[in-house]
Amino acid sequence: MVIEKIARPFENIIRYDSFILVGVLMTIGTLAKLLGIIKISSDWFWLLAGVGLTIEGIISLVKQRRFDRKYKIIDRNGEELNKNKL
Repeated sequence: MVIEKIARPFENIIRYDSFILVGVLMTIGTLAKLLGIIKISSDWFWLLAGVGLTIEGIISLVKQRRFDRKYKIIDRNGEELNKNKL
């Protein structure tokens, strides 16, 4: 719930386009380093990788919570399953 409160104002920013942007930056930066165009520390690569994973995690968490609120899991007997039991 805390993630959703934090993510709600940034909902338009934290979408797939920002995840794609991080991936493109990582690709261009790695290619430029391999070609000898720039010299950067590998720490910057891992920083971008961490940002990308964080964005992906937030996107997945928000979408899963929306799905869970919209749909209920029902067992074969027609009883709703409590998520704490899963």
